[in-house]
Amino acid sequence: MEAVTEGSWESLPVALSPGVLQALRELGFARMTPVQSATIPLFMNNKDVAAEAVTGSGKTLAFVIPILEILLRREEKLKKMQVGAIIITPTRELAIQINEVLSHFTKHFPRFSQILLIGGRNPMEDVEKFKEHGGNIIVATPGRLEDLFRRKADGLDLANCVKSLDVLVLDEADRLLDMGFEASLNAILDFLPKQRRTGLFSATQTQEVENLVRAGLRNPVRISVKEKGVAASNTQKTPTRLENYYMICKADEKFNQLVHFLRQHKQEKHLVFFSTCACVEYYGKALESLIKQVKIMSIHGKMKHKRNKIFTEFRKLPGAFVHRCGRTARIGNVGSALVFLLPMEESYISFLSINQKCPMQEMKPQTNVLDLLPKLQSMALADRAVFEKGMKAFVSYVQAYAKHECNLIFRIKDLDFASLAKGFALLKMPKMPELRGKCFPDFTPVTVNTDSISFKDKNREKQRQKQLEQQRKEREENGAKKKFIKNKAWSKQKAKREKKKKVTAKRKREEGSDIEDEDMEELLNDTRLLKRLKKGKISEEEFEKRLTGSQSRLKAETVADLESEG
Repeated sequence: MEAVTEGSWESLPVALSPGVLQALRELGFARMTPVQSATIPLFMNNKDVAAEAVTGSGKTLAFVIPILEILLRREEKLKKMQVGAIIITPTRELAIQINEVLSHFTKHFPRFSQILLIGGRNPMEDVEKFKEHGGNIIVATPGRLEDLFRRKADGLDLANCVKSLDVLVLDEADRLLDMGFEASLNAILDFLPKQRRTGLFSATQTQEVENLVRAGLRNPVRISVKEKGVAASNTQKTPTRLENYYMICKADEKFNQLVHFLRQHKQEKHLVFFSTCACVEYYGKALESLIKQVKIMSIHGKMKHKRNKIFTEFRKLPGAFVHRCGRTARIGNVGSALVFLLPMEESYISFLSINQKCPMQEMKPQTNVLDLLPKLQSMALADRAVFEKGMKAFVSYVQAYAKHECNLIFRIKDLDFASLAKGFALLKMPKMPELRGKCFPDFTPVTVNTDSISFKDKNREKQRQKQLEQQRKEREENGAKKKFIKNKAWSKQKAKREKKKKVTAKRKREEGSDIEDEDMEELLNDTRLLKRLKKGKISEEEFEKRLTGSQSRLKAETVADLESEG
């Protein structure tokens, strides 16, 4: 069915509890969105639902309200250790948001306990918290939930606790599958009772989502909600009030354009996404130094405890919430997204327009923009930490670019490495296999011996000098220079990577911070289809069929994640 109507909460064909209505008033939700008016009555009338609606259309309330109403109508009240509902979502940040929305409602129903189960903390803490407070409603990421199901030896038999389960919700199901949680979901489903209500919510209905529907839902009612003014044949998956912009500029102009843009929009709140963790670390420090009177926070998938703390702090800051596509222009609000592209990547715009039905408007690069790269180089000369972060960021970016699944457009052989190195404000080119045998006449390294650059942190510099002295003694004792591994890409030097991990772990324990290289995040599903078509694994008919159901995801290295994985 397709729903496009909206109305007041009192107009629902099913009555809502006074506590639910009170929470809605407190949150300022006077009227329902189409997905809410379509889903809530069906869910409350014991129907499984598979709902497709653009991100930001109000799906959270579409399942939070039915969960509460279904649990309130139970003949037997839930006991402390009985789980009545489970909400599974792909990322910690999304789980935190859902948990907060849910808490606005459960405060009116103290009989229900809720618990948040996400990664980034000790699993035993969750076990003890569940044993002490219970968890009638669980909000979880797949990995942590599966882990707790398998921890019988720790005194929590979660499989027994869920025998009373009434409702299961799979939120952002398409992303759950894109992020590789299919095995965890199947394992979780095996623990759950068959007699339950299940709701699946997604922005797209891919073949993988369809398989999950068949495995986890019983005779579901399918709901496809279009925004007002959107034709039924339109397959656009981003909100209609989202304005998508792109800017074409060279690699050595990108950072200056970004800083200029952020300085011109200080009153707003932004999320700036990069392609790797190392780039987040490096450019986060750079922006912190170059944009004054603005709070800059860095967050990425390899952070543990700090990640949740930073995300919570960011959400408390005032300002408009500007996020990557789908995280802005939510529930009828206006939003915008800007993606920076290199000149050789311009065909990506046509790709998005034709295959994703995602219209883009060009934003011309600003003129007379200050060149801040010399300042960034000065920062690297003054502190070895900045110098090393820049080198690691560049290497991780090149490695990630080489692995880009949309390699029909993002081709490493076309990269202008000299311009890219300038854009990273490097003092010299790093030694890496991808650059071996290449000349860069357009890049001029600094004349300074980079080995002489010291850490501002005196403890780190003391440790470095100690290591250098030890290496010097070893060379003298052996009577030969240190041997280096040759002819292998860094990503394939297993022994070197393991050693690096140990050194990084030790440094983290001693100093509390450092960085590692990052593999690319999830990429476009459509590019996978293109590759399969090119290899003859699927026919053109199957390609077109699956392409129309694929997810619209805007991806570029400078519009990238504070989001990340569960």
